[in-house]
Amino acid sequence: MFIIAGLGNPERKYDGTKHNIGFSAITALSDAYNIPVNTREHKALCGKGYIEGQKVLLAMPLTYMNLSGESIRELVDYYKINPEEELIIIYDDINLAPGKLRIRAKGSAGGHNGIKNIITHIGSQSFYRIRIGVGEKPEGWDLADYVLSRFNREDEPVIREALQDTVEACKVIMLEDIRTAMNKFN
Repeated sequence: MFIIAGLGNPERKYDGTKHNIGFSAITALSDAYNIPVNTREHKALCGKGYIEGQKVLLAMPLTYMNLSGESIRELVDYYKINPEEELIIIYDDINLAPGKLRIRAKGSAGGHNGIKNIITHIGSQSFYRIRIGVGEKPEGWDLADYVLSRFNREDEPVIREALQDTVEACKVIMLEDIRTAMNKFN
């Protein structure tokens, strides 16, 4: 079983913001594979189903971004998965151009507080991650204001394509391996 978790903030006012691209990716997976994400458990909104025959749990932690590790830890423990091989975290990255994907098998938090909290709670930097570029903050902008803003009209088609690529990347990671996904999407 794989747990695929997208990071974001739970309030409706954050829908469609750069920081909630992980939630948008879970919605794209939910739509693509007809997996309703409507059950609250382990501090997350979850949905169980199958992607190409592989059992999955889609999750959107409801703890707010900076406390995502609380929910992820509970899910990992309850479902008894190996985070190094069965956990995929999807989140925003300001160091990548809008829509660009970067897939890794492990690594540091890179300044992302949600990832930092997950690393702290599961006690390891080894878990699959898909970073979706949201672009660099403009000069003079506060970082929080930038990541909590919405995409501009020019970026919307690129972001839609990135979400479809993320759906495909998750499938490749689960059915083939992380290296194949990295070679195809990085």
